[in-house]
Amino acid sequence: MKTSKAQQDATRARIVRCAVDLIVRDGYDAVTMKDIAKAAAIGDATIYKYFATKERLILGYLDQVAEQAVKAAHDTPDFDEYDLQSKLQRLTDALLEILAPDRAFVGVAGAMLAKSPLLLLGDQLQAKQTLKESVATLLDTAAKQGELPASD
Repeated sequence: MKTSKAQQDATRARIVRCAVDLIVRDGYDAVTMKDIAKAAAIGDATIYKYFATKERLILGYLDQVAEQAVKAAHDTPDFDEYDLQSKLQRLTDALLEILAPDRAFVGVAGAMLAKSPLLLLGDQLQAKQTLKESVATLLDTAAKQGELPASD
């Protein structure tokens, strides 16, 4: 039976949440993909359809946070009426609001990424692209509205 995009997104979010909880509790090196799959109530092989490695799972967490933060910022009442500085501040606040409850995990993720900096390069980190596009759109809008001088 084929699963819908909404079901896949819910499963992906459940996997990430279980990984965060297990890694904070037991440590990055002690947690296996099998442990995460069990906690997420999915099959051992199914987890690999979503995340090939624990490293990719951590990047998936960051991707999820970026998407949520951009949505939260844009869902702010009267966001379109904010000036550029206020929009950028709201986006930053949204990121911090989402990351703060998981600060222990963010520390673990930061340490893991420091050991593997190549993970942050290229297209692997969708979060980087999501945030870059959001900020570029905010800058473009500000320029079109005369808030910033036009630039290349």
